[in-house]
Amino acid sequence: MTTARVDRRLAAILAADVAGYSRLMGADEEGTLARLKACRKALVDPKIAEYRGRIVKTTGDGMLVEFGSAVDAVRCAVEVQRCMTLSNVDIPETKRVEFRIGIHVGDIIIDDNDIFGDGVNIAARLEGIADPGGICISDDAHRQIRGKTEIAYDDMGHQSLKNIAEPMRAWRARPAANAAPAAVNMDQPAPTPTLALPDKPSIVVLPFQNMSGDPEQEYFADGMVEDITTGLSRIKWLFVIARNSSFTYKGKAVDVRQVGRELGVRYVLEGGVRKTGNRVRITTQLVEAETGGHLWADRFDGALEDVFDLQDQITERVVGIVEPSLKRSEIERSRRKPPENLDAYDLYLRALPHMASVMPADARIAAGFLNRALELDPNYPAAQALLAWCHEICFMRGGFDEADRVAGLDRARASIASGTDDAASLAIAALVISHIGKERETASRTIERALSLNPSCAVALYFGARISAFNGNPEAASTHAKRGLRLSPFDLFSYEAHNALGLAALHEAHHDEAALHFANAIQANSRFSTLYFFQAVALALAGRLEEANPIVRRALELEPGFRNRFFLDIGLIPAIADKLVEGAHLLGLPD
Repeated sequence: MTTARVDRRLAAILAADVAGYSRLMGADEEGTLARLKACRKALVDPKIAEYRGRIVKTTGDGMLVEFGSAVDAVRCAVEVQRCMTLSNVDIPETKRVEFRIGIHVGDIIIDDNDIFGDGVNIAARLEGIADPGGICISDDAHRQIRGKTEIAYDDMGHQSLKNIAEPMRAWRARPAANAAPAAVNMDQPAPTPTLALPDKPSIVVLPFQNMSGDPEQEYFADGMVEDITTGLSRIKWLFVIARNSSFTYKGKAVDVRQVGRELGVRYVLEGGVRKTGNRVRITTQLVEAETGGHLWADRFDGALEDVFDLQDQITERVVGIVEPSLKRSEIERSRRKPPENLDAYDLYLRALPHMASVMPADARIAAGFLNRALELDPNYPAAQALLAWCHEICFMRGGFDEADRVAGLDRARASIASGTDDAASLAIAALVISHIGKERETASRTIERALSLNPSCAVALYFGARISAFNGNPEAASTHAKRGLRLSPFDLFSYEAHNALGLAALHEAHHDEAALHFANAIQANSRFSTLYFFQAVALALAGRLEEANPIVRRALELEPGFRNRFFLDIGLIPAIADKLVEGAHLLGLPD
């Protein structure tokens, strides 16, 4: 009696299915099937091919894949899950396609291109205990790849798997930033040394994932990274890792915490590119490297008719949004530091939130931090400019004390004369010399210089809008304001854009429109008394005195000592100042 020879081999088996597939199909059969097919075609199948896997079979929402290497299997799984996370950014949680993946290394039987045996069964059972978007691997697979990948693992202990005789030890492979560090193996080479963080905020733009499965989009994705890196480099308070260093991570599954340690950066920007027809979608996310916490994520869509123009538009928007997001994160980081460890930069950050109200009491608190910062670093242009603004606020709304005017101009001029290439600092200094120095031409040139250094600087656009409005240039004011709001609508100083739009409308006698813009400014900054006076005057000039009266009362609560001379002393051209005084007289405000 002879026995037919069975074809066996050792292989790494990957089993995957869609978490909650029945629920998704019950809610939207056609939509779910379309999304699953799109994921397979654009993302999953190309990654399997890239890592030399063979798709043995598919079963509706699932698939079975054979790899010749456990390292390739796990790296492929991590890449798939990372790309899926990016592709799901703009999709509601109830509609997301999320894979569960199980991986095992074992002996399999091959029969007519199909595979069988315990190796297959165990991979399928491991997939069943994986989290949505997660990867679960056997202890056998873990032993094969330990120390050979950048991936981190959590020990899940021994698991009882359905129809598997004995409990098996399992590991969770975690591509997310909050992964637990892998166990130390003394037989492996020492880990890459950690680089110290530089003395200012630092960021790297990682290579974007090409999620289209179209090799031509690789160039577009790489071009986006290069352009964004260049754009971020214009933010002079930011340390940006060069493209050559960031691209060493191209094609690798990385943990952002590891990237932070290896490159010495506090923040990581990552993203993906997906093309459909003649349209392209870019998804991006900003992550704090140390904690893995997401600070911001968004998507950008456009047509590929003019690739370079589209890259410019998206770069401008990403850089414009990233800057204030980083600033907010840095302010929070500074707040957590003990007072005895504060340096000049930390003191500057602590001053910033107090500038938001644009009122004297808060400005004096900010000035205390800034004076301490300048004691530590007398040549700190950003602190000089912000302190100049503190004096401008105290002069304008604190009784027109000549000492504040002189100090404000001295600080502003010192900041500009320092040769700083920090666009935001230049813009703040320009605002001060325009308002209390009446140096309109110098202020306009300084704004031009700031925007030439960083065209995506929201602060320069906001303050440039206000200066243009004060100088009687409504067209430039509207252009700067609208561009600033498009780039960074929730910025700390976005009220300045609405304020400038209101003054531009007032200049052209569009009083109802002006009142609406000032109302938007108040919504963005409800503590700034001047905005209420502006809105009330616009309503009065529009003949809407009844609506204006409660707004005047609120304004006087914030600034009880208000006098109409304020409008004549804040640097407005006479045509606008006289119109404001006219409206103030209609409201019965004192001269």
